[in-house]
Amino acid sequence: MTATRAEVCAVACAEAFRGDGEILAAGIGGAVTVLGARLARLTFEPDLITHDGVCLLTGDVPPLGETPREVEGWLPFRDHLWLVLNGRRHVMLGASQMDRHGSSNISCIGDWARPKAQLLGARGAPGNTHCNTTSYWIPRHSPRVFVDRVDMVSGLGWDRGAHEIRVVVTDLAVLDFATPDRGMRLRSVHPGVTVDEVVDRTGFDLVIEGEVPESRQPTEEELRIIREVLDPGGLRDREVRT
Repeated sequence: MTATRAEVCAVACAEAFRGDGEILAAGIGGAVTVLGARLARLTFEPDLITHDGVCLLTGDVPPLGETPREVEGWLPFRDHLWLVLNGRRHVMLGASQMDRHGSSNISCIGDWARPKAQLLGARGAPGNTHCNTTSYWIPRHSPRVFVDRVDMVSGLGWDRGAHEIRVVVTDLAVLDFATPDRGMRLRSVHPGVTVDEVVDRTGFDLVIEGEVPESRQPTEEELRIIREVLDPGGLRDREVRT
């Protein structure tokens, strides 16, 4: 079976949770992030804890948009904060802007005193990035997102005290910070994408080491799970357009 770009992205998001074990996998940056966390749990990370997006810990792994049939527990806000403060959570966020060290902005575009556009506000990004492992899902890789300097720091980067920023998955590539100064590195490009395309659509210089590999394709079993179990309605294709 041939995978779509959205399915490659979903697998890349799932791979972000590899090795996490028994922690709360919180995909809150879009449908693809939730799909990635649930795919990881159903394949190579069965001990991951997943939730319904609100306060129920799920015993089963329901399709996107459906309520769980099995509930393992209730996660009230006080317990949610305990997980955050104690680093028992890996969150996959979105970002409107991001710099080369992973500082992210979801608050405003322009001067914060008189912004051109008001966005979500910092919300939980400071605590998430300071206390938890954090990854990102960016469905539109562009120089408007990947900027030399964010207009406001909502989420901490490696140079500002982040706990761990593991990977950034976009519709073009997978990026990480495995460099001496924790500058953003091009880890892999998705099938059909060139290195030059990623470079042209990034507003700062990426670290590129040798020949950049292609992102991992889904296995046949992963494709079956994505298409028949987790996302038969194709919500993933609304976030990734090629």
